[in-house]
Amino acid sequence: MSALGRDLLKTVAILAVFSFAAPVVAGNPSPKSVDGAKTIGAKETRALWLKGVAFIDPRSSADWDAGRIPGSLHMERGKPVYSEQTVLDFVKYKTAPIVSYCNAESCHRSAKLAQDLVKWGFSEVYYFRDGYPAWLETGSPFE
Repeated sequence: MSALGRDLLKTVAILAVFSFAAPVVAGNPSPKSVDGAKTIGAKETRALWLKGVAFIDPRSSADWDAGRIPGSLHMERGKPVYSEQTVLDFVKYKTAPIVSYCNAESCHRSAKLAQDLVKWGFSEVYYFRDGYPAWLETGSPFE
């Protein structure tokens, strides 16, 4: 794919993410941190992804279909798949590092997932508050 085509695809993906996230914003930003989790930015997120760390995406199916970080587990909040067991099946150990992300500060799902991961006893939880849009802005790959 040409650079122009990739840039166009990235722009369309960013617009799709924000159009789906718009109803969630309502002027109430997600928390800047989550007790028991480490808040990380796009650079650190990419470094963790390159190391093969597990990523979990709790967004809606529409957001997931619009694009995601490669290799992520889709575990939509409020669905039966959203469970401690699903995470264990994905990462195998509660000591495995896990990154939670969604649609930037307007999306509360990743903060709630990070809280649940800590509550379920996972010990190395990362909260990528800037989420999928920040991932795309770095030029990182996406599905």
